[in-house]
Amino acid sequence: MSRAIGMIETRGLIGSIVAADEMLKAADVTLVKQEKVDAALVTVLIQGDVSAVQAAVEIGKLAAARVGELVSAHVIPHPDESIRDVLLKKDEKVKESSKKKEIPAENKTSTKKKIDTSQAAKDKGKAENISDEEK
Repeated sequence: MSRAIGMIETRGLIGSIVAADEMLKAADVTLVKQEKVDAALVTVLIQGDVSAVQAAVEIGKLAAARVGELVSAHVIPHPDESIRDVLLKKDEKVKESSKKKEIPAENKTSTKKKIDTSQAAKDKGKAENISDEEK
């Protein structure tokens, strides 16, 4: 089975969403990603068999032009693995960097201790108020 990557670039989000919807309905392709580039440019990437991607991109071009502004469309049949890596690694790097930004376990426990001590202070204050009322 030969693989291909198809791309459609639109000016505006609505055109890209409609194009992606029509492409996925028209042929046996999968949505790889939708990327907001710059200056309202949005690129939709799909993959699948060469003939399916070609058919889907043609349908997507018509749909995008109907509701918005089609900027560009292209199909890469049999892309090299490095091209596939470049297109897909950006998302993986973002996911990895978001994992690194998580609070370490040591900090989570210290935060919890701070919450617990503040709760203890509130409870102590309530206990003092009760004992003052009893006097």
